[in-house]
Amino acid sequence: MPRTVRVLIVLSLFFIAFSSLVFSPVLAQKRNQPVPVIKVEVSDFSGGTRLKITSGANLNYSLRKSGNVLTISFRSLRGLRYDRTPFTSRLVQSIDLAKSPEAFLLLVKAGTADFFYTQSARWNPFELTIELKAGEEKKPTPEPSPAAPEKPAETRVQPQATAAADQSSLPAAPGKKQVKTIVIDPGHGGNDVGAKGTFGTLEKDITLAVSRKLKEAIERGLQYRVVMTREADISLPLERRAAIANNNKADLFISIHVNGSRRVKANGSETFFLSLNASDEESRRLAYFENNSAELENRVPGKDFDDLKLILWDMAQSAYLKQSSQLAEFVQQELNELLNTRNRGIKQAPFKVLTGAACPAILVEVAFITNPEEEKLLQSEDFQVRVAEAIYRGLNRFLQLYEKP
Repeated sequence: MPRTVRVLIVLSLFFIAFSSLVFSPVLAQKRNQPVPVIKVEVSDFSGGTRLKITSGANLNYSLRKSGNVLTISFRSLRGLRYDRTPFTSRLVQSIDLAKSPEAFLLLVKAGTADFFYTQSARWNPFELTIELKAGEEKKPTPEPSPAAPEKPAETRVQPQATAAADQSSLPAAPGKKQVKTIVIDPGHGGNDVGAKGTFGTLEKDITLAVSRKLKEAIERGLQYRVVMTREADISLPLERRAAIANNNKADLFISIHVNGSRRVKANGSETFFLSLNASDEESRRLAYFENNSAELENRVPGKDFDDLKLILWDMAQSAYLKQSSQLAEFVQQELNELLNTRNRGIKQAPFKVLTGAACPAILVEVAFITNPEEEKLLQSEDFQVRVAEAIYRGLNRFLQLYEKP
């Protein structure tokens, strides 16, 4: 072996040995670093609610408000864990941690979209303090100009203006309830994936995508307040979904789902409204599947539906059932027309997610994710837009019926 080659081999071995001595402890130390944990302390004060977020590691963060949700984005390559502590608050309803492709999201859901926030932070140790206050942020009012003329003590109002003011203050006609808040519920989420398609599509992803598009359509076309029970891939108990609707004084509740069946050829869309007795055996099985999602771990036996009777008949007033039936009919008609899928009709079933909502409520099964052809449609953004448009049109027809005297 030439001397030059032997020298290169020796130098290479020396470099490898040196690197293992110098760099291995550093790499091992990085690997052994624990995943950062965040803790949140929630406390009410006279003007609002204070969140104190602490962690043993310094974290890069950003804040964004959307509707009644304040999203705090944390970037952490090592991951992030949320040390959940029970709390009660006048303004904050819930705090959940979700994972997006870009960051970890701490979702702070308030009881109203009408709030603003201020924030301050310090490092070593990390502490982020956020104060939420209900109402619009007060801005300093400019002092009146000295040259401004003094207003007269009394101002005469034109007869036309008086008539308009009186008209706007009139109560709604009997039986006509003006819708102010619409709650959209993307079915399943988090560990509860819902039904699964042949090609691996998950119900929880489709319902969230359709719900977001439906929210955009409503806000663009109707300009009503829209609240989503979840805006990220998080687990949410069925009871809490209805509680979100009630806490937001919802006038309508729309739960979005996709269907599943052991029969691969089962297809079409259907819309449900609440009833203790299912329309048919297939509807009963579907309600049983939806009521016993993965988040509950143990399946609820059928006899437990007896415990729901008091809840059902306490909230399911005849007006709600009638309006729910009409809303379901309008939505189903639009789904049939726009999607050109098989019309499976309007049905009734004891869906738990509908029982607690104190307002007209429907559950839409868009299509069968277990049908390979419809699964491909559900994956298509164009089809998702058409679904949202169909539900929006049905909703708009319902609002026109109940809004105008």
